[in-house]
Amino acid sequence: MTGRRMGRRIGAVSAVVALGIGGTVTTAGSAAAAPAQVTASTTAAAADVDYATWQRDVQAVIDQAMPYVEQRTAQADGQKLALVFDIDNTTLETDFHPWYQLPTPAVTASLELARYAHARGVAIFFVTARPGILYGETKWNLQTVGYPVSGLYVRDLPDLFDEVGAYKTSKRAQIESLGYTIIANVGNNTTDVVGGHAERTFKLPDYNGQLS
Repeated sequence: MTGRRMGRRIGAVSAVVALGIGGTVTTAGSAAAAPAQVTASTTAAAADVDYATWQRDVQAVIDQAMPYVEQRTAQADGQKLALVFDIDNTTLETDFHPWYQLPTPAVTASLELARYAHARGVAIFFVTARPGILYGETKWNLQTVGYPVSGLYVRDLPDLFDEVGAYKTSKRAQIESLGYTIIANVGNNTTDVVGGHAERTFKLPDYNGQLS
């Protein structure tokens, strides 16, 4: 069984186990703006995608996000700025490594963006559809591979009944309610980037749902 398939399998099992087990959130929020979506330009068929192709396609998107963050942080004007990331196959290489090999490696380009933004005063938040039972492991993984973690939102029991896009939108709204302006929202699935509450969105490739 490939690393990608194993990753999805354990994710499904964890979601079932988590029913009835609460999650948790941390800190973070500011004014919503209409998102402008940036997507990867790729010709790779979903069935044929491999690790090297995926890495190149991710880098193509992050290469657009980096100068935007540089420009936006230069015009902060005292604002509390935040950047929101998805986790699986956005910040961690979930589907390309066996689930039992921990820590799951960082997506290199996303790690560079997170560190760069953080160094320029941007708070780094993570909003994931992972169930609450995985909160501790997920935060440990992110920090171990080098991510600054200003806040982590996982799916608490009530959230498990929400559509994923609606759940993630509500968490970005919570971040804004704490006084943050979300300058960018980065994810690899459509449900990661719909719903507003971010000035810009950057969608990484998922090859028509081939990646979780």
